[in-house]
Amino acid sequence: MREQFAPLGAAVSDAAFFGGRAFKYHGQQFAWVIGSTLYLRVGDATRAEFEAAGATPFSYETKKGKVLVTKYYTAPEFLLDDPEQMLVWARKAINAAG
Repeated sequence: MREQFAPLGAAVSDAAFFGGRAFKYHGQQFAWVIGSTLYLRVGDATRAEFEAAGATPFSYETKKGKVLVTKYYTAPEFLLDDPEQMLVWARKAINAAG
């Protein structure tokens, strides 16, 4: 993922985060990779667009049931094969994080 976000410039950093990698832009986390899944930050302005593209929120199971983290959605599948669109959607995630 680091290579795909490289065109965003030196403002992008990454570090270990909950068993995965967090990606930040000027210190604001906009993406997270856990396992082989990329999650991008969403906000009220972009959530519907992510959902329309088939993205789903990050979730995990607890003893009390499933917890949804609606600030991070899976990156739509088509982004993984389209570096230009990946950058467009990464910028949406950066804006949602800011």
